[in-house]
Amino acid sequence: MRVLFFAAALAGTLLSSCSEAQTQETGGKPKEEKSGKKKGKKGSKGAAAIANLTEVGTMSGVPESSGLALTGEAGSFFTHGDDGTQPILYKISTTGKTLAQLDIPVKSHDWESITRDTNGHVYIGDVGNNNNSRQDLVIYRLNPANVQQVQEIHLKYPDQKDFPPAKEERNFDCEATLWHAGKVYLFTKDRAQEQTSKVYAVPDQPGNYTAQQITRLAIPGQVTDAALSPNGRRLVLLARQEMFVLEGNSFEEILKATPRQISLKGAGQTEGAVFTDNNTLYISNEQGALYTYSFQ
Repeated sequence: MRVLFFAAALAGTLLSSCSEAQTQETGGKPKEEKSGKKKGKKGSKGAAAIANLTEVGTMSGVPESSGLALTGEAGSFFTHGDDGTQPILYKISTTGKTLAQLDIPVKSHDWESITRDTNGHVYIGDVGNNNNSRQDLVIYRLNPANVQQVQEIHLKYPDQKDFPPAKEERNFDCEATLWHAGKVYLFTKDRAQEQTSKVYAVPDQPGNYTAQQITRLAIPGQVTDAALSPNGRRLVLLARQEMFVLEGNSFEEILKATPRQISLKGAGQTEGAVFTDNNTLYISNEQGALYTYSFQ
């Protein structure tokens, strides 16, 4: 009996020691609880838990997608790479498959956004300005059917006097542009305070312009893209792992609305957004994931 008691005690001690070692190895959690993320899906950690958000594909051929725009053809988008990538416009499917690559005969300093007008022209915003020191901001206007003919919209901000300004005034970076009613709107990324997105506008025709400052929006984050619903009643300002929704009966009314904040925590570094209908928003992130968000 003493032998049996000793053997049982020894086995219990060994099991307890193994359990403690496993707990220490996994940071205080058993191995089976260590990871709930899906393998092989970039930037999607926790995305499955976000209400109304669904991961629909992966862009394996696009380096750091930084914008989304419609192509005018059902089931496809235009996108492009971020700072330091080649001046290539990618045509992708709604699941992220690369359908075509268009080499644009311009320099790519820091492409950050793309938008499309109702006549089929696309506007590529080379307006990334991380250090707030650029004086060569440009929007490229082109017809994807003839990419050899590129027109340039050069711009400067009316309220920027120093390049760069003091750190607390660095709100001249832009990663979000939006075409609407003959103008290209720019929404700044507030790198200084993360409190305000300034809204500017320039004509959609080639030329050199001092941008018109339209308003200032109370956005407690850093705006990375902008999208307007087809009916013109919902504006989404995408940010990193969150978005801000403004609604109204007109674009002017929207710009006076109070932003509604929606968390996208777990969806990666969200950088591109475009509506396919009034209630369906496609979102891309730099890690290559493609999502849909459904407004109820």
